[in-house]
Amino acid sequence: MDETRSFERTRRELLAAGVAVGTGATAGCVSETEGGDENGTAAADSHTATLAPAGEVEFDAVPEDALVTFPQYTDMMVALGHGEAANSLFSPEMAGPTMNAFYDRLEGVSFEWEELPNPLEQGLVKEQVYELDSDVHFLDPSYVLTTEDGWSEADLEEIADAVGPWFGNFHSGVHSEPADAYADGYEYYSLWELFERVAAVFREGERYDALAAVHDDLQSTIESNLPPEDERPTAARVTLGDGEFYAYHLNADGFWQADTRPLGARDALADREWSGDWGVIDYEAMAEADPDVVLHLWGITPQYDIASVRERLEDHPVGATLAAVENDRVVAGGMRYQGPLMNLFQLEMTAKQLYPERFGEWPGHSSGESYPEIPAEERLFDRERVAEIVAGSS
Repeated sequence: MDETRSFERTRRELLAAGVAVGTGATAGCVSETEGGDENGTAAADSHTATLAPAGEVEFDAVPEDALVTFPQYTDMMVALGHGEAANSLFSPEMAGPTMNAFYDRLEGVSFEWEELPNPLEQGLVKEQVYELDSDVHFLDPSYVLTTEDGWSEADLEEIADAVGPWFGNFHSGVHSEPADAYADGYEYYSLWELFERVAAVFREGERYDALAAVHDDLQSTIESNLPPEDERPTAARVTLGDGEFYAYHLNADGFWQADTRPLGARDALADREWSGDWGVIDYEAMAEADPDVVLHLWGITPQYDIASVRERLEDHPVGATLAAVENDRVVAGGMRYQGPLMNLFQLEMTAKQLYPERFGEWPGHSSGESYPEIPAEERLFDRERVAEIVAGSS
């Protein structure tokens, strides 16, 4: 990224890069009498995309620079052939290698993350947002108001007007409550509905349709091969902490469960309630639930070594009694911040972990390594087809 670029662009150029929100007007356009052929080009590139809470957003051109926080948007951009537009990433040392661990199984697909700053490392800072000089900000303004100190609606509007629009939806993750300023008319989307709207930002509807077809086929394969509900295992989606577990409902609404809900396993923690986006339970509560399978969230990332997680459970007097530990069914779960490419792999992964007799054995995963090689006849989706779509050659 050219670090001097943000200081060289004038306000007029900033407005031309991205813009009017919810008004139907096109910012940065030149009139026919002033612009001639340039106006015709601008009109041809002008397009809209719609996502709550931002509403309808109009762009003069496909964004070339995008502020990205949570990696589901980065994965969407890679899937659409625009990964190079990302100028930032939340927890890059975790998200970057994890995405590439999946992409290693898609020929020609990769993501360069090493030089990207984390825009949330010190909290979202307005000066850094200006410096990144993004044509679009893939971050929910409601998230900013509910989690970031020192931000107001006026600040958000200032950035949208002077730099580029906000285009994100955070609360669809678990259908949590948005900020009061956005509560009226806030909508919840599935992962693939979000992806379709991001595809509109980049004018990549055909790529979206092609990948959605792969996803539909995978969903159909899964649904047609699931055992009857009373024959399905119980499972818990948790992350092992220091003497406790961070717990999630694997069949709950929201795109955080896009890799578990379609598998329809019985939630061992279904009767547990919590007020936030996740809960915290102790070893005794886990022993009471005693899941057949533990899907260790983030286990596929470099932050956790699933072998070490198993050892910690085996060394704990209560943990060692869990059925999942005794039967070696503590497995590396995926990331909740998953985009479409990650979702395809994580659906396949979870299907094998829960129902090996139906979908083939899960070969296991070691921290820092690529997504495991699956024999061609046991793959649940076509890697070559996906790689072709991402490359734009299909």
